[in-house]
Amino acid sequence: MDIDNLVVVSDLHIGCALGLCHPDGANRDEGGKYMPSGFQLKLWSFWMSFWNDFVPASTKGEPYAVVINGDALDGVHHGSTTQWSHNLTDQGKAARDIIAPLSTACDGRLYMIRGTEAHVGQSGQDEERLAMDVGAIPNKTGQRARYDLWKLIGPRLVHFTHHIGTTGSQHYESTAVHRELMESFLEAGRWNRRPPDVIIRGHRHRYIETGIPTANGEARAVVTPGWQGKTPFAWKVAGARQSEPQFGGVLIRWSEDNQELFVRSKVWSLEREEPE
Repeated sequence: MDIDNLVVVSDLHIGCALGLCHPDGANRDEGGKYMPSGFQLKLWSFWMSFWNDFVPASTKGEPYAVVINGDALDGVHHGSTTQWSHNLTDQGKAARDIIAPLSTACDGRLYMIRGTEAHVGQSGQDEERLAMDVGAIPNKTGQRARYDLWKLIGPRLVHFTHHIGTTGSQHYESTAVHRELMESFLEAGRWNRRPPDVIIRGHRHRYIETGIPTANGEARAVVTPGWQGKTPFAWKVAGARQSEPQFGGVLIRWSEDNQELFVRSKVWSLEREEPE
């Protein structure tokens, strides 16, 4: 599809009581209903502002495609108890209700990437089922939720996949991201293939961007923020336990007038608790 705007979000973790939840709540298989917490209502306000304010302003009202870059579902993982339902059908229905309007808004130009198996099932089977439900565009082998995506934005090449190395220290937050960019150039040169102009990753739930000058202007590596609050796991990690979570997404835009590829981000955080 010939498109100049691509909106990217990742790590929605729908099904977690700290992830996205529709303000009308989510139906449970047993007939009950989960209602969002105050935190989740605040998170939803960010979500609506992203799609209703940031995206129209940044795309200048032009058509766009959407990439959900992994971990749309929270799943049942690591013996955790933060999910509002351990029934994956409940989580899938809630995710469908949130993602389907995105597909409508972008006229079906929706791509989905498979995330972490602990969240989305072995071989991403739960995310694949969700991608089928919302009509995500399949790859050549028929996968609706794919492991990666090579996408042209204008004349520039962008690569998406979910995973990226992490760190427990913010001092080294850019290390794995810049290494991923360098390795993409090494791999392309090794086989005489075109290198990406931008690589997009998720998984970390924290936004960062790094880049190098190239003949095409600049090559960039971008990690998107997520849509989940701090889980018990985050409180164990040195860099995460002292920082507030980040929420938001990015826009990749090709400007025909400037002959340049832009990356725009919108990131929210939360105020820390007041002293007692």
